[in-house]
Amino acid sequence: MVGPHPFGQDEIGRDIFAVVMRGTQQSVVIMVVVGLIATTIGTVIGAVAGYYRGWVDSVLMRFTDVIITIPLIVIGAVLGLAFGRLGAFVLAIIIGLFTWTGLARLVRAEVLSLREREFVDAARVAGASDRRIIFKHILPNAIGVIIVNTTLLMAAAILLETALSFLGYGVQSPDTSLGKIISENQAAFATRPWLFWWPGLFIIAIALCINFIGDGLRDAFDPRQRRMPSARALAKGTGGGLDRAAVQVTTRGAGMQGDGGGLRGFDADDPRPRGGGYDAARDPKKDS
Repeated sequence: MVGPHPFGQDEIGRDIFAVVMRGTQQSVVIMVVVGLIATTIGTVIGAVAGYYRGWVDSVLMRFTDVIITIPLIVIGAVLGLAFGRLGAFVLAIIIGLFTWTGLARLVRAEVLSLREREFVDAARVAGASDRRIIFKHILPNAIGVIIVNTTLLMAAAILLETALSFLGYGVQSPDTSLGKIISENQAAFATRPWLFWWPGLFIIAIALCINFIGDGLRDAFDPRQRRMPSARALAKGTGGGLDRAAVQVTTRGAGMQGDGGGLRGFDADDPRPRGGGYDAARDPKKDS
């Protein structure tokens, strides 16, 4: 039977379950905010650079290269030390402003390929503006790349926050996060290892869940992932009603005679016309 402290207590009697839940909440907030900000900036910069090319592409990509050359852990440590005391939300915004570079390069490569497709040329001929072509025609076809890399970015964000908090440059006291919990209890690793188990399990579980959700969203929203139904599925859908269908053909003309009023039928098994408009005595094939 589970007692009042299912995860145990630390050396001063605090409930580890409550501390881990608070740390998970803060880590998830950082992960989501970093993912939203980095995805927005990276998608816009990559789409604009790939669509316009020329000097716009050169300027944006050189700026991206400058950000990439600076190690992310160094940027996170400096910014975390300066803004970590302001809360997890502010720290997430600062980290998100520097983690969009990889997504921007991938979106640019995808847009460079899609801008040469026929549907983009058709949109230009129809008079669509550049903004509409980018956001209504190109980016929906690149949604698979964006979603998958966004989930990878969010998983990397929670690992980055954990590393910064473990080193003391992330979330600062009195608040906590999963990385800070591990850092505070590192001295008790040999005697009370369960203090590490729960934060570590939550970090792994969150990262895996985000990746699985990203794979599902890609399959659901990417138009290029949709498959045409097979012939067997189509046959089941129609119920076999087209196997022996009789096609009714209405004929009109000055030479039409007979008692049927001009409606002639053709059976799938018998190609000869049947109905009131057919007279075997006047069949031209029979006379010949």
